[in-house]
Amino acid sequence: MRLALYQPDIPQNTGTLLRLGACLGLAIDIIEPCGFMFNEKAMRRAGMDYLDFSNYRRHSSWNDFLNYRQEHPEEYGRIVLLTTKSSQSFIDFEFKSNDIILMGRESAGVPENVHQKADARLRIPMIQEARSINMAVSAAMAITEALRQTNGFPPVK
Repeated sequence: MRLALYQPDIPQNTGTLLRLGACLGLAIDIIEPCGFMFNEKAMRRAGMDYLDFSNYRRHSSWNDFLNYRQEHPEEYGRIVLLTTKSSQSFIDFEFKSNDIILMGRESAGVPENVHQKADARLRIPMIQEARSINMAVSAAMAITEALRQTNGFPPVK
């Protein structure tokens, strides 16, 4: 299981998800450009004291990410996009252990060409009046369900 962040805007969300990945043994892909300076100092300022435990890979662009995915099919499975532009609930989706859960920019989601590359597009059910849930919270919700379904959580000590 992997989590991919498409051009994230907010360093605190990225830091939160890097920490989540570190705690769960989850690989993170960061697809640049970011809307902030992505470096160790900025991540530590965002509260990311788990950076040393994180398994993350930076990709210079969407195409770089796609090329890397193609070169490593054993690690990179289906692209599963979380989006408000879907009617399929993430709860009703059958995740696989090598899925990549893709999150869009906090400010704009992902462009149409990225939507087209997704193997699945999922939505978090919420009240009609709500626009969206925070990106880091949404990612945590989807990761929780995906790891639950695939028995991917680390063992309890």
